[in-house]
Amino acid sequence: MKAETAARTRPATRSDKNLLWRDVIKNRWLYIMLIPGVLYFVIFKYIPMYGITMAFQDYTPYKGILGSDWVGFKHFQRFFGEPQFWTLFRNTFLLAIYNLVFFFPLPIVLALMLNEVRRERFKRFVQTLVYVPHFVSWVVVVGVFYMLFTTEGGAINELLYSLTGQKIAFLLEPGWFRSMIVGQSIWKEVGWGTIIFLAALSGVDTQLYEAARIDGANRWRQTWHITLPAIRSTIVILLILRLGNFLDTGFEQIFLMLTPTNRDVGEVFDTYVYTKGLTQAQYSYSAAVGLFKSVVGLALVLGANKLAKKFGEEGVY
Repeated sequence: MKAETAARTRPATRSDKNLLWRDVIKNRWLYIMLIPGVLYFVIFKYIPMYGITMAFQDYTPYKGILGSDWVGFKHFQRFFGEPQFWTLFRNTFLLAIYNLVFFFPLPIVLALMLNEVRRERFKRFVQTLVYVPHFVSWVVVVGVFYMLFTTEGGAINELLYSLTGQKIAFLLEPGWFRSMIVGQSIWKEVGWGTIIFLAALSGVDTQLYEAARIDGANRWRQTWHITLPAIRSTIVILLILRLGNFLDTGFEQIFLMLTPTNRDVGEVFDTYVYTKGLTQAQYSYSAAVGLFKSVVGLALVLGANKLAKKFGEEGVY
């Protein structure tokens, strides 16, 4: 044990560096395949982080980031002091909870159901059918929902009217807003979310199922005692990563669904940043709001990862 600890703490020697280079040369094609992904994150994720400094400035385009005046936490104090802050926080938090509770488990359930299908042709057909909505833009999705749920000739409302003699303003009433948002997310993304879980399920040892059948376990018992424990680490990792985007409720979808009647329950941080940053040119203030979201997401990832390790899971790192 002491020898292992000493090996970890000792500085890297020339032989260690030679071994590293040998490994790089040996697996050079794998490292070459990593280059596009690394470049993507460097160019579109890390370099733009320099713009975070705007949150601590009174940024003006003609002065630029380097020439703008520093104001410290002025914009954060303004944001937390706004009467609208708690409304935004409540709306964003509730939508995030709804998505976490109702959306996150469904790809797991659908993957388990697909895993039970034995006819490969039918399984592939269903997979293709549930994958397709992912490639449809939010503009089209919201347009379809408008056509279905509008009170003026919408198919759903026409059916309700024929059965009950009444119509429901799904698109205008605030009480239906969150249900509509979650329903759209489920229809569009639940199939795409099964890909990782199906990949994890393909790695489960089939001999475990054979042994369970010999012991008299039915399909439900096999799923509960073999399948779910086998993909538990995948579920935990994806849940932790999901928490990192906890406050990202999706700008485009919500922006398209907002109306003057449901704005009180539909206005979230994403739409607020758009309003303040682009339509009102308050760049530093909107950058402060975005940074607040990022810090909350980072705190949730770190906390969830630590909690997962306490319960014996691997976590993200």
